[in-house]
Amino acid sequence: MQNTRPPEDTAAPAYPMTRACPYQMPVGYEELRERGPLTKVTLYDGRQVWLVTGNEVGRALFPDPRLSSDVLHPGFPFLAPRIAAQTQQRAAPPLVGVDDPQHGRQRRMVIPGFGIRRVAALRPEIERIAEGLVDEMLHRGSPAELLSQYALPLPSAVICALLGVPFEDRGYFDERSRHVLSSSGEGEAEQARKAFTEILAYLYDLIAKKEKEPGDGLIDELIAHQLAEGSVDHQELAMICSLLLVSGHETTSNMIALGTVTLLEHPDQLALLRADESLLPGAVEELMRFTSIGDVLMRVAAEDIEVAGHTIRAGDGVAMSTMLMNRDPRAWEDPDSFDVRRSAGRHVAFGYGIHQCIGQNLARAEMEIAFRTLFRRIPGLRVPVRSDELPLNAPYVLQGVAELPVEW
Repeated sequence: MQNTRPPEDTAAPAYPMTRACPYQMPVGYEELRERGPLTKVTLYDGRQVWLVTGNEVGRALFPDPRLSSDVLHPGFPFLAPRIAAQTQQRAAPPLVGVDDPQHGRQRRMVIPGFGIRRVAALRPEIERIAEGLVDEMLHRGSPAELLSQYALPLPSAVICALLGVPFEDRGYFDERSRHVLSSSGEGEAEQARKAFTEILAYLYDLIAKKEKEPGDGLIDELIAHQLAEGSVDHQELAMICSLLLVSGHETTSNMIALGTVTLLEHPDQLALLRADESLLPGAVEELMRFTSIGDVLMRVAAEDIEVAGHTIRAGDGVAMSTMLMNRDPRAWEDPDSFDVRRSAGRHVAFGYGIHQCIGQNLARAEMEIAFRTLFRRIPGLRVPVRSDELPLNAPYVLQGVAELPVEW
């Protein structure tokens, strides 16, 4: 059996690192960036893994089939004991935690549901939801909590509509999905496990109901074209749907909240968007690059890989830092500055290669509409505290704020 540890490096710092400001790099990232595109860090259990910091090296490694996403591989690295425990308690998550050919088969099932045409057809519904949520906020009056009143319910309602989950059940998932992705302390591991089990049980029941009374959502299409034809069984279908449901709104809700903070703290950039809304699609890309909410993506080497003057040995753990790749000065001029006019198309905030985010077209549309609606309807929006005073998510889950108080 291969050794799962690279040679020890006494200078390898503890990882992951905590952000002080929700949209800026942690303090230790500057030193990691200076050490080159590939360096070493130390995880919670003392294990050292490779950390990819360079954009070019990362874009070469992301699609490399020798780098595995299989969370059940004996050498797969985990960022926290809770994540390791959760993985050991259930099967590998579909799409994100498996390799080809299983990954490719699952991806082909769901990718049509997130295509450009389907997302374009959803835009009027996204706009209607966003307008309605702002109406509710204005009716309640200032102050407000933007995450729970706007940033979370918007993508939650949209993904439920796309999947064919009854709208009235939306609230059931909002709280539980946050426990699954954002529970930080070891004491919350049981809460996260219970939340996932409840989501999965709900989806089993929903699939059974839809088999008898079909609707017109993506789940219904998967039942008709995959389940009925034997391409997937009930367990795998429920797991796929749970991943789409949870990640389909948690990631975007974090980006809407964090993007709002970033824009409000860069009033010159927000003024540019107010003056010219055609800049908004590019601004979304720049927000993704600049904030990099899904910062750390873990892999394990299935074979030896020669890259950047180093040898990643089979069994070595590899951490891909999207934030460091997106702040690589060899890829962007002045990468630590936020500029809505920047051409940020080479960012890796959605990943890169075969595991690139399936829902990125939908996420882009949701963010564009969310920001346009919010800042048009509430021009005096402000955050009453400094960004470094906002409560943050744990560093090994989705980056972002745990709550976002606003006034107008």
